Amino acid sequence: MNPIIIGIAGGTGSGKTCVTKAIQQGVADHITVIAQDAYYRDFSDLSFEQRIEINYDHPNSIDMDLLIEHLKSLKNSVPIEQPIYDFKTHSRLDETTKVFPNSIIVIEGILIFGNEKLRKLMDIKIFVDTDSDVRILRRIERDIAERGRTLESIIQRYRSMVRPMHIRFVEPTKSFADVIVPEGGHNQIAIDMIISRLKQILMEKKKLSYE
Repeated sequence: MNPIIIGIAGGTGSGKTCVTKAIQQGVADHITVIAQDAYYRDFSDLSFEQRIEINYDHPNSIDMDLLIEHLKSLKNSVPIEQPIYDFKTHSRLDETTKVFPNSIIVIEGILIFGNEKLRKLMDIKIFVDTDSDVRILRRIERDIAERGRTLESIIQRYRSMVRPMHIRFVEPTKSFADVIVPEGGHNQIAIDMIISRLKQILMEKKKLSYE
C-alpha cells in the first residue's frame, strides 16, 4: 500500500511538534516522522562565528533536494539515513538516524509548503496557526532549554530573521493547507478529527489490500 504522506507546517513555536506527537499517539505504530530541521545544510566548513550569522529561517538553509529524495524513498518503502543536526554548534553530525517507511509518513517543518516538489508529495497538508506572541514565548523557552541560546540572542535573531522570514516564506503558505489547526496541540477537537480521518483511511486501505 502506498503510504499516506502528511505535511505539518506553521511558524516557529506554533505547536507543530505537539500536533505531530498527538497524531503519533492516535495511530500508534502506523506512523513515521521526519523533521525539516534535520535537513539544514552542512556548514561545517565555516567557522562557528560564521555559522551563527546564517539565516536558518530562509529556504536556502534547507537541503530540500535531500529531503525530497528521502521522502520519495520512504514513499517507495525504502529506509533512509536521516541527518542529525546539532543546534548548539550549528552543524550536521557525522552520524545519521535510520528511518523506516510506514503506513503514514509525517514531514514537519516551517518551510515545507513553500517547495512545490515537496508539496506535491503530500496527501494531506496541515497548517498549525498560533498567535505570534505565543510563538515567540515558546521559542524563547525552547531555545534556552534545548539549544543553549541566550535571551538576547533569541530576541535579536527573532527581530532580524525569524519574523521577516515568517512573513515572507511561512505565513503565505497557509493557503496551501487542506486543514488549519488554530492553537496547535491545545486544539483537541481538530486533532481528534484528524486522527479519526486517518484511521478511516487506514481501514479503507487495509480492506482494499485484501480484495
